[in-house]
Amino acid sequence: MLEGLLIGLQTALSIQNLLMVIAGCLIGTFIGMLPGLGPMSIIAIMIPVAISMGDPSAALILLAGVYYGAIFGGSTSSILLNAPGVAGTVASSFDGYPMARQGKAGKALTVAAIASFAGGTIGAILLMIFAPALSSVALLFHSSEYFALMVVGLSAIAAFAGTGQVAKALLMTLLGLIMATVGEGALFNMPRFTMGVMDLQSGFGFITLAMAMFALPEALFLVLKKKEMGGDSGEISDLRITRAEAKSIAPVIGRQSLQGFFIGVLPGAGATIASFLGYAVERNIATKEEQDEFGKGSIKGLAAPETANNAACTGSFVPLLTLGIPGSGTTAILLGALIALNVTPGPRLMIDEPQVFWAVIMSMFIGNLVLLILNLPLIPYIAKVLSVPRNYLIPFILFFTLMGAYIGQNNATELLLLVGFGVCATALRFADYPLAPLLIGFILGGMMEDNFARSMQLYDGVAFIWERPMTLALLVLAALLVALPSYRARRARLRAAGVADGD
Repeated sequence: MLEGLLIGLQTALSIQNLLMVIAGCLIGTFIGMLPGLGPMSIIAIMIPVAISMGDPSAALILLAGVYYGAIFGGSTSSILLNAPGVAGTVASSFDGYPMARQGKAGKALTVAAIASFAGGTIGAILLMIFAPALSSVALLFHSSEYFALMVVGLSAIAAFAGTGQVAKALLMTLLGLIMATVGEGALFNMPRFTMGVMDLQSGFGFITLAMAMFALPEALFLVLKKKEMGGDSGEISDLRITRAEAKSIAPVIGRQSLQGFFIGVLPGAGATIASFLGYAVERNIATKEEQDEFGKGSIKGLAAPETANNAACTGSFVPLLTLGIPGSGTTAILLGALIALNVTPGPRLMIDEPQVFWAVIMSMFIGNLVLLILNLPLIPYIAKVLSVPRNYLIPFILFFTLMGAYIGQNNATELLLLVGFGVCATALRFADYPLAPLLIGFILGGMMEDNFARSMQLYDGVAFIWERPMTLALLVLAALLVALPSYRARRARLRAAGVADGD
């Protein structure tokens, strides 16, 4: 291992590969800020450039830099415009955008940058230490375990519901699950609920739905509520985090680096589930006073998903490099690039191509440092997006919203869906319905259905629930996550009643 590290360090520190790290981080960060152009789109665009190099190490370092650079930069549009163009940064908008509306845009971007750096760096350390061992753990997960993992993700909806809103959150989650059934089913390749519209055969686009749930209603709110914030012409201040704030988010970053990395290791899980679960876990273990801050500009609520999604991105390289199994859509594209470069990822990669394996890992340390150095000085300038006058900011949001939706599926039907869903989402927001559970249900619904269908076929029914102990354990965990908020609320009521009675 030590010899491999030295080979990787020497390869990563070559002039060509250092330039590849910097170029990948720059491209990923700045293009990732645009809603609609997520890591998959950017990497797909960059693959011809990477393959033309001919050097597998340089190509993979460039593409890996683009990958975690895009996740790093994708949080910017979520925080400043409430326009998450990437599924992994949706949870970052829950508290990042309220912080920006409170005049703390600079602080929110600083927290995001530090949390992303810490999550990515700790994830790279874990990847370096545990990659060979974790590859065997990932093989233990079958379709039934992935189904149970999606149920765990759905059970976290209580964390996204405000006081007295659990029923509303459940209703929105069910609506999201229903929307996920539009298009071809998991069991039969037949279109469902498409109403004869050809463009709906592949289902609703995530980008369209994300923009409709968050960005478009925000633009409409800026028009309808003129007295509320929509562009502050004052100076962007409050860029630093205090010692007390750093102390409060340090354990969050530690926990979510570990949790996010291990979720990222599981093929098919990825940054999206890691960020949602990270947010849910931190809210559930927070004190009552801190829980009330979640969704209103909590620094912990921003640090948790930002740390988890970057750690998960690093973790997703474990199944890719050690098993040749793509852990997400993005790593599937990376797998195709490796095969095009005549590199076969798998258990023998560390032996046959040690310079590729270890150079990628060492480049992650350099890349995360480059991202931090690039982003921290630029925060005052990036945050000035909020100083744009309202009459310019609204068209700016609408333009990127429409562009993001069109790029996502490349057809005009998405624009009609965007407007229709956007109007409905605005009405739901006025009625005080949480929109995040709908998006969670939609994202996890398709994956959950696919894995449930495969498990049913393999076990000829639902016997997999009790025949696979790990599946049963995950489902029990999901039940506990649902029951915990209710238990804590009941205990708080009993305690309050005891105080009222003079106990």
